[in-house]
Amino acid sequence: MHLGAFFFGVGHHLAAWRHPDVDPGAASRIESLREWTRIAEEAKFDAIFFADNVGLPGPPDDAVAKNALWYPLDPLITLAALSQSTSRIGLVATVSATYLPAYHLARKYAALDQISGGRSGWNLVTSGSDFEARSFGLPRQLDHAHRYARAHEYVEIVKGLWDTWEDDAFIHDKAANRYFDPAKLHRVAHEGEHFTVHGGLQTPRAPQGYPVLVQAGSSADGQDLAAATAEVVFTAQQTVEDARAFYRSLKGRLATYGRAPDQLKILPGISPFIGRSEQEAQEKFEQLQSLIDPVLGVGLLSTFLGNVDLSRYSVDDPFPQDLPVTEGWKSRQELFAALAKRDGLSIRQLYEKVAGARGHWTIVGTPESIADQLEHWFSTGAADGFNVLAPTLPHGLRDFADLVIPQLQRRGLFRRDYAGRTLREHLGLARPAHPKAR
Repeated sequence: MHLGAFFFGVGHHLAAWRHPDVDPGAASRIESLREWTRIAEEAKFDAIFFADNVGLPGPPDDAVAKNALWYPLDPLITLAALSQSTSRIGLVATVSATYLPAYHLARKYAALDQISGGRSGWNLVTSGSDFEARSFGLPRQLDHAHRYARAHEYVEIVKGLWDTWEDDAFIHDKAANRYFDPAKLHRVAHEGEHFTVHGGLQTPRAPQGYPVLVQAGSSADGQDLAAATAEVVFTAQQTVEDARAFYRSLKGRLATYGRAPDQLKILPGISPFIGRSEQEAQEKFEQLQSLIDPVLGVGLLSTFLGNVDLSRYSVDDPFPQDLPVTEGWKSRQELFAALAKRDGLSIRQLYEKVAGARGHWTIVGTPESIADQLEHWFSTGAADGFNVLAPTLPHGLRDFADLVIPQLQRRGLFRRDYAGRTLREHLGLARPAHPKAR
């Protein structure tokens, strides 16, 4: 079983920053991030995972002011810093393929892989909000299909740049006055539908060959991109039946691209509320739920639905099933609508259901009961592991590390120590050979 520790704000729950034991400003301080990463590495997580967005939502600013999740530090710079206080844990950062030129992205990740000793991963997203587009001088985001078509081409350019040099290109031959072997330099000459790139990366080939390629889209377009390019997929399902269906669907697409099922790891997100008794766990859950501001709850739904205006509805009205389909996060739009329809939820009940983890699976229970459920998903073809979305940080992460991971270790489901040094080795993924190597 593989486990990621997903850091977002001071906890994934929408009201985490209001919890009396939480330091609201901790996510902006490197000392706190080092502490959280130390907890994860000591527990032998495969990787830490940083989300990102490239813009500030709103207005209205009075609504945005209630939300503590929109203010991350730049994830690549942060992970570069954290690489120096860690030695084994993987370092996965989210960067959008829509707004950063491919050359910049390839160079930054190649550098992170070098300075971390082969522990980097790129979580590819295409962005899904107009406020991000406006940050880059665009009136609105690109349409969903266009974003994903560009992303396919973008990944091929980035991989080509990472393959600028063969592994042994830099020979450092002082006598012959040759710093590198020119036969082992392969410049990119790409002219495609969306991009034109000619050149090569200055950085030597990364220790992992390529940083691990992670992808988080669950729509049909997202699954096609993942099947073609991803090695880890972070996804959101609420039931084991839905998770199994997604697992079969995505793994079934791999053969189209000449790939085997074990070349892709699927990690659903989980948000665990852990207590030494069921009552304690439920009290932890209810305490955070009681802190949700209705304005913020409705705003969360609106954001993931593509900024659909819900103000004409009462929060106690049934969640409307006739909302327009937007160009935002399509998989999350479908998930929210399906949840509301299946359970007959009002707008309030829906935002309360997803406030803890934005649609990921929320588990409330003892360490034993949570381990039972994770084992069931893992052993019945629903997951290769899980991305852990602690409701509060560091408390929720420490609870999972101290209470749930020992349960998984006793069952032989999770490592007691790292066997390798790179993120690829942790995940059981092969190092890609250079395509031109002789």
